[in-house]
Amino acid sequence: MRQYLIDELSFLERDNLDSFLKRTFKPGPIEGTHWLELPPDLLAPPQQAHPACGPFYFAVILERNELRAEFLVRSSHNLHCSCIAWASPAQRQFLLDFIDRMLQEEFIAV
Repeated sequence: MRQYLIDELSFLERDNLDSFLKRTFKPGPIEGTHWLELPPDLLAPPQQAHPACGPFYFAVILERNELRAEFLVRSSHNLHCSCIAWASPAQRQFLLDFIDRMLQEEFIAV
């Protein structure tokens, strides 16, 4: 899986991130997983062609001492569709910028 990983989180950093994620993101189907919704203006052509599969999300997973953000754009309704794809450069930058802002807001230096 292509992903952005932040590891070696302290207990307090993890708690801060957990609180932020619960306040900001839609919870995912698995404990510790949250969905970051992709803005409509950043949808790639395959996602634009499949509005019924939307909204589209990035998975952000908080574990015991790490945070992972996956670069796979997922459908909220469909597990197997051609609109599910690796992030475009613009989508990838959106995710990285969001993670950077989150870390800054939660005073986590990496």
